[in-house]
Amino acid sequence: MPMSRVIQPCGAPPSTNRQPLLLVAMLSLLLAGCGKGTSAPPAAPPPAQVGVVTVAQGDVGLVTVLPGRLEASRVAQVRARASGILQKRLFREGSDVKAGQPLFSIDAAPYAAAVASAQAGLARAEANQAQATALAERYKPLVQANAISKQEYANAVAAQKQADADVAVGKANVQTANITLAYAAVTAPISGRIGRSLVTEGALVGQGEATQLAVIQQIDPMYVNFTQSASEALKLRAGLAHGQYKQAGKGAASVTVILEDGSTYAHTGRLLFTDLTVDATSGQVTLRAEIPNPEKQLLPGLYVRVKLAQAQVSGAILLPQQAVTRGAQGDTVMVVGPDNHLSPRLIKLGPAQDNKWVVLEGLKTGEQVMVDGFQKLPRGKPGDPVIVKPVPWQAPGSKPATAASAAVPAASATASAAR
Repeated sequence: MPMSRVIQPCGAPPSTNRQPLLLVAMLSLLLAGCGKGTSAPPAAPPPAQVGVVTVAQGDVGLVTVLPGRLEASRVAQVRARASGILQKRLFREGSDVKAGQPLFSIDAAPYAAAVASAQAGLARAEANQAQATALAERYKPLVQANAISKQEYANAVAAQKQADADVAVGKANVQTANITLAYAAVTAPISGRIGRSLVTEGALVGQGEATQLAVIQQIDPMYVNFTQSASEALKLRAGLAHGQYKQAGKGAASVTVILEDGSTYAHTGRLLFTDLTVDATSGQVTLRAEIPNPEKQLLPGLYVRVKLAQAQVSGAILLPQQAVTRGAQGDTVMVVGPDNHLSPRLIKLGPAQDNKWVVLEGLKTGEQVMVDGFQKLPRGKPGDPVIVKPVPWQAPGSKPATAASAAVPAASATASAAR
C-alpha cells in the first residue's frame, strides 16, 4: 500500500514535542535556586591567642627598693702623738693590717733620753726616801726618852713623807716618759685596710698638733645607710598592727644589696636600726644595715640599691603589672574561664614588688589571668562573649611557669570540644 505524506503549511512549527525540554529547564532553575539558599556560611575566625598566667597563692614578701651608700663599719685616723722626724714607713699602702701592728717610726732619741732622766730622778728620790726613813726611825725611841724634842721628831717624819711623795712623782715621770717613747713607734689602733700614707719619710710630724698619717677602715662587715619615706613606714607598721601583714622573720629584717651594674650581691645583710627622728625637710627616716664583705668586694662610698624585706602578706598573689587595668571604678584583670570565655574581674591590690603587683583579694588559685594579647581581641559591643586561646605567658628573658604550662593543655582541650 503506497504511503501518503502529510504536507505542513509553510511557517508552521515542527510537530516535535517540546514539553520535556521545558521541564528540564525549569528543574535546573529550581535546583540552582535551592543550591543558593542552602550554601554554607563563611568560616568564623579562630580564637585570638593570648598569654596567661595561672594564679598561685602564697606568702609574698614585701620588698622595698631604696637607694643607699656604703660605709666602713669602723674608721680610725692614724695620727702622730709624739713630735719628731718621721724615719720609716713600715706597711704597704692598701694592705690589711692588724691592731697593734707597727706602721711608722718617729725619731725616738729625745724620748729615750727623757726616760733616762726620769729614771735618774726616781733614783734620787728613792735615795732621799731611804735617808729620811732612817732618820725618822732613829728619832722615834729618842723622842720617847725625851732625848730630843718632839718638834725635831715631827720634822723627821714630815721629811720621810715628802721623800715618799718624791718617789711616787719619780715613778710617774718614768711612766710618762716610757709612754711618750712608745708613741714614737706608731701602731694600728684597729684591724682593717689601710690607705695611702699621708706623709713621707723625713717629714716633721706632731709639732703643735697630732699630724694625720694614714686612715684605716674596717670593711668587713660594711654598713649601708639609706632612707625611707616616713609615710610608707607608717603604713607598713599599721598593716603589721592590724594583722594584714606578718613580720618577715624573727629578729632583724633581711637586706639584699644591688650593685651599680644591676647584679645582686652574694651575701645577705640584716637591718640594724631605724632612726626615730624624721628629717623635717625631706620627710625621710634613716635606716642602717650591716652587710658581710669577706671578699672585700664592697668599698666605702659606693652607691647601691637596697632591697629591704620588711613583712610578708599571707595568701597573696603576684601578677605582672601589665595584666592589671587601673581605673576610677577600681583595678581589674581579664580572667579566662574553663570554657575559654574572657571576663573582667575586680581585684584589690597591695604594694608593688619590682614589676609585679601584690593582689590581696579577687582571685583564686588555679584561675588563668590574661597578661598579653589585648591588641588581638576582636572589637565588638560591650558584653559580647569573647573566646580566646590561652597559652602560657613568658616574661622577657625567662621561661614560662610550670603551673601555667600544665594548665594550658586542659584549657585547649576544652576549647576544642566546645568548637
